[in-house]
Amino acid sequence: MKIPYSVIVSATAMAVFSLSGTAQAHDLCSTATLKGAFGFIGHGEILGLVGDDGKVHPYTTTSTLDDVALVTFDGAGNFQRTDFGMIGGLPKGGVTTFNPVQSGSYKVNGDCTGTMTIIYKAGGPVPAGVETDLNIVVAADGTLVESVVYRAVTVSGESADLTVKCPPNCVQGVQENFEGKKVLVYGFR
Repeated sequence: MKIPYSVIVSATAMAVFSLSGTAQAHDLCSTATLKGAFGFIGHGEILGLVGDDGKVHPYTTTSTLDDVALVTFDGAGNFQRTDFGMIGGLPKGGVTTFNPVQSGSYKVNGDCTGTMTIIYKAGGPVPAGVETDLNIVVAADGTLVESVVYRAVTVSGESADLTVKCPPNCVQGVQENFEGKKVLVYGFR
């Protein structure tokens, strides 16, 4: 039985289109996907300090965190950030204005997952050296960032049972998430 040439060409074309769609599915995003200003809102709880045993040793009381921020991504892996937050019912660092003394880095993978690291610098209401690391997902055509904090570094504190103190154990146990939406101006992104 002889297979017609047109059937072979059609089958080959279908295979190529199928494979190209698969390849594209892995390259939907890149670090350049995030460029421009995004408004973020965050909510969560600060639970305690992580000990050498890898467990959270609670603070005397859990603190609720609420935060709003403006993050401006440069499309090349860096960003500037200003935020205002409340922790346990009080303004972060006792200051009721936005804190622009922070920056960070980010990476977006081809599958639209990635990471962000926020670093607080000297001169703001939050002590220098505080760091927040997040896993992110970029969605909605690059206009939405969903994230969960996986590591939070503080510069002082102790657990309620006094078994864990910072320094040297300065990683907090937190349960926090942030959502960022691209700031649109007159309908343009």
